[in-house]
Amino acid sequence: MQTLDIISVNLWQILISLLNLVLLFLIVKKFLFKPVKNTLEKRQKEIDERYTAAHTAEAEAEQSRAAWEEKLSGAEKEAASILQSATDHAKFRGDQMILEARERADGIVRAAQAEAELERKKATDEIKKQIVEVSGALSEKMLDREINMDDHRNLIDSFLEKIGDENE
Repeated sequence: MQTLDIISVNLWQILISLLNLVLLFLIVKKFLFKPVKNTLEKRQKEIDERYTAAHTAEAEAEQSRAAWEEKLSGAEKEAASILQSATDHAKFRGDQMILEARERADGIVRAAQAEAELERKKATDEIKKQIVEVSGALSEKMLDREINMDDHRNLIDSFLEKIGDENE
C-alpha cells in the first residue's frame, strides 16, 4: 500500500494550491495587469494622437501643395503675359526706330540732293561767269577793239541758255 500514499490525492493540498493560485492571480492582476494595461492604453492613445496629427499634417501639406501649384501656375501665366508684353513692346519700339531711321535717312538724302543741286547751280554760274570773262577777253583781242561788256555778256548768256536748254 505504499504506492497509494504516493499517488493519493490530498484534498487540503489541492485546496491550498487553488487558493494560492487565486491569490497569485489577484496579486498579479492588481500589480501587473492593471499597470501594464494602463501603460498599453496610454501608448495606444499616444499612437492614435500621432496618427491623427499625421493625417492632419498630411491634409494641410496637401492643401499647401495645391495652393503652391495654383500660385505657380498663376506665376507661369503672369510670366508668359509679361514676356509677351515685353516682346510686343520691343517689336513696336524697334519698328518705330526703323521708321525714324528711314525718315532721317530720307531727310539726309533730300538735303544732300538739294545741296548737290545748289552746288551744281553755283558751279554752273561760276563757269558761265568764267566763260563770259574769257570770251570777252578773247573777243577784245580778236577784234582789237573794245566791246561793250554788257552787250557781250547778254550775247553769251543767251548762247549758254540755249545750250542749257538742249542739255536738259
